[in-house]
Amino acid sequence: MPRPLHPFVRIVRAVFRPVHTVQALLLRVEMLWLVLHNRFGSSPVSTGKPGTVVSLTTHGKRIRSVHLTIESIVRGVVLPSRLLLWIDDATLFASLPAALLRLKQRGLEIRLCKNYGPHTKYFPYLESQEPLAEALVTADDDIIYPRRWLAGLVAAHEQFPHDVNCYRGRVVTVRDWKLAPYSEWTLCRSTEASYRTMATGVSGVIYPEAFQRELKLAGTGFRDCCPKADDVWLHVQAIRAGFPVRQIQPEALHFPLIPGTQDVSLWSENWEEGADGNDRQSAVTYREGDLALLLLDSSDARRNLRLNYAIHHRSANPC
Repeated sequence: MPRPLHPFVRIVRAVFRPVHTVQALLLRVEMLWLVLHNRFGSSPVSTGKPGTVVSLTTHGKRIRSVHLTIESIVRGVVLPSRLLLWIDDATLFASLPAALLRLKQRGLEIRLCKNYGPHTKYFPYLESQEPLAEALVTADDDIIYPRRWLAGLVAAHEQFPHDVNCYRGRVVTVRDWKLAPYSEWTLCRSTEASYRTMATGVSGVIYPEAFQRELKLAGTGFRDCCPKADDVWLHVQAIRAGFPVRQIQPEALHFPLIPGTQDVSLWSENWEEGADGNDRQSAVTYREGDLALLLLDSSDARRNLRLNYAIHHRSANPC
């Protein structure tokens, strides 16, 4: 029986597979640089000083490639104050790939936690951290982020500290006091802060400290209504707490995917034919008061509706 390939050899082979576009070729070259930097680099992954925390999670076979995502973040022009990787599988945690162990030596914090599905990339941090005194950025484990990725998020937060800032958003559509199907939620084409904009976490989102505290108070209610739709939960909690969402630039950005990581993805699970995962989860998460906030979105309406919502729409229902 042939011996399994060393992870380093496997990634290098993937880098040198035939490509058919210049964009794909440039991505492979970038991946090769990240592989080599992980193998031979020694620069720290975080500053250890007050600033911005970056948090992400990984699972399954993506644990063999997530170091590429992390290396793409830490080669940026701005470093996070802390960089945390959450793993909810004790077996994986006990046998980390060498690439992650090298990153751990450079300051990556790798933590074992409960399984919260896609909410794992942020909720264990909220649970474990007190006080919540730094902005929090979430990232996905299958993306190669550009060098100015974190710098752009930090700059947006400094300019608009009371908004949730993101690189990619969708416009939540409401018709006749009902949510339109998720397939009709168009990509955002504006930089205006709005309750109607829902940040999609794939490209990165930065959350203000005050919103993190509200999100922590909301607890694990997502388990009852949207266990696989973290974007939906984060959006509804943001509008209930009075934090509009702002896309950093007019175009909704999606950064390059790491090849071979999309065999099983949250997107495919929620969009499985006949499942309508996003629609089902959204329908039981947004309340009537939330729809009012979306329909009457303006600065004055936000203030008035937020007060009205706090008085009349709180209930024991976590969703």
